[in-house]
Amino acid sequence: MSEVALPKTWRPFGVRAAGGIFGLALVVILVAAWISFPDSVKEQFTLWQRITTVLLFGGFLAVEWGLMRCRVTATTSGLTVVNGYKVRQLEWAQIVAARMPAGAPWLSLDLDDGTTCAVMAIQGSDGLRARRAYADLKSLIG
Repeated sequence: MSEVALPKTWRPFGVRAAGGIFGLALVVILVAAWISFPDSVKEQFTLWQRITTVLLFGGFLAVEWGLMRCRVTATTSGLTVVNGYKVRQLEWAQIVAARMPAGAPWLSLDLDDGTTCAVMAIQGSDGLRARRAYADLKSLIG
């Protein structure tokens, strides 16, 4: 196994691809549907219905963006884990082990305080890509 050059960032492939494709498709479909409505139909929507639709759409995009921005970055001082909108800085000394059993949705770090930290950037659904990232990260932990 080759040594990992730092800094190194891992991101999930499947989630980012699906989020980008489905997010773009949703925007295109909703805009096309609105444009295709005759004015008589558009006039039937109240202000509150329009606001609700925009807020629901914005909420969906916010959740999707949170999933797409997951990443983990290894530097000489430790790991930066980004899961959704939460960022966690971990020093190497805090990390006891990395685990990713068969069938696990993502990698998990065991920490020295007895807690765990999910690393959603390395997703089991990414197959070989995830196994390589797991091996690289595990080699850094020691």
